[in-house]
Amino acid sequence: MNKHLSTISARWVVPVEPAGEVLHQHSVVVENDKIIAIYPTATAKEKFPAAEQIDLPHHALIPGLINAHTHAAMSLFRGLADDLSLMDWLNNHIWPAETKWVDPEFMRDGAELAIAEMLLSGTTCFNDMYFYPDIVAATAQESGIRACVGMPVLDFPTVWAATVDEYFSKGIAAHDEIKSLSAVETTMAPHAPYTVSDETLKQALTYADELQLHMHMHVHETTAEIAGSMEQCGLRPMARLNDLGVLNPRLIAVHMVHLTDEEIELAAQTGLHVVHCPSSNQKLASGTCRVADLISAGINVCLGTDSAASNNNLDMFNEMRSAALIAKNLTADATTLPAARVLEMATINGAKALNLQEQTGSIRVGKYADLTAIDLHHIATQPVYDPVSQIVFSASRDQVSDVWVNGHRPLRNHNLSRLDIDRVLYKAASWGEKIAAAGNP
Repeated sequence: MNKHLSTISARWVVPVEPAGEVLHQHSVVVENDKIIAIYPTATAKEKFPAAEQIDLPHHALIPGLINAHTHAAMSLFRGLADDLSLMDWLNNHIWPAETKWVDPEFMRDGAELAIAEMLLSGTTCFNDMYFYPDIVAATAQESGIRACVGMPVLDFPTVWAATVDEYFSKGIAAHDEIKSLSAVETTMAPHAPYTVSDETLKQALTYADELQLHMHMHVHETTAEIAGSMEQCGLRPMARLNDLGVLNPRLIAVHMVHLTDEEIELAAQTGLHVVHCPSSNQKLASGTCRVADLISAGINVCLGTDSAASNNNLDMFNEMRSAALIAKNLTADATTLPAARVLEMATINGAKALNLQEQTGSIRVGKYADLTAIDLHHIATQPVYDPVSQIVFSASRDQVSDVWVNGHRPLRNHNLSRLDIDRVLYKAASWGEKIAAAGNP
């Protein structure tokens, strides 16, 4: 392979590791797909005079954002059923719509729409849970974004599988196919405690252990979920999952609202990871995650958007700001979740949850060049006293100008290089017209 060197020079480089560090007038030197050096800009240009010079004089360069919980193709259902409770939304609108519309073409077009939105807003990696993971994986690889895709498991028939055995057989086949892709990993993805039985969870855990996969699952999302679990088996979902051995360092537990002190202690003891989805939780009125208490207990907490059908966007800047403000209000303490900690949740903590912390999540020599450039020379982010505070509390996704994944540049000066945005928009509009004409389920 031919060696390609580039020097990316920014007004501020925010490596995230070590925590709280901001490097002024520094450059990140990239050779092919990896970061090989971080120097003051004058030194980098002197040491690497033949490298491609990329100058970002008004920008903060951060690790690429990691969206730790998505249902990417559901972007085609954005706005289909708003202002509803979770179970009404699922049972009476989303699940019927999925039965009617989801197929391989829907999945590819929906994934492209979601990936375009994520790249344009600085996300370089997403963790997906939805049907046809092989199609989402291939679309991610072609689009130039890093991804983890879940092998979905439920106890009832869907467009993906008719039986539990078929969920597992198709999931394992997808896993074997995805192994050949350089930027995509897999997880085992049982949907939720209320949609997956004990026996199915035991099977999922066995496969996850054999394949050394993380498990991605909705847990403690609503009071209704907890009440249903108490009625059916006399245990809250966390206790039931613990009895089954599901609570372990490879569990990515999404939502985790309505937790008792004892459940937070249990989460810490078992080493699981939590994905906080503040906007989706608030929009569906599902509850509020006790993020500050989880972090104080030593639990790794990261951020996700959930789907664009329940958020209604895939904007990690919005999640960072929402997470900070909600936590401050919940604790009545303005020092809760400072900006630097929130940026960690959106980057390195997501990488840890996905077991990618040695590959991405921070700007460090030896890691892949997964980078996001944010132009702070903007009316909403001036003056700049603290670039990290400006990123978390003031910046918008429209200020993302450039993105690198594996050293490649799928977003260059606000333009996608691997996705035809006009084609993506045309397909999204076509689906919208078709679904609207058939009537909302």
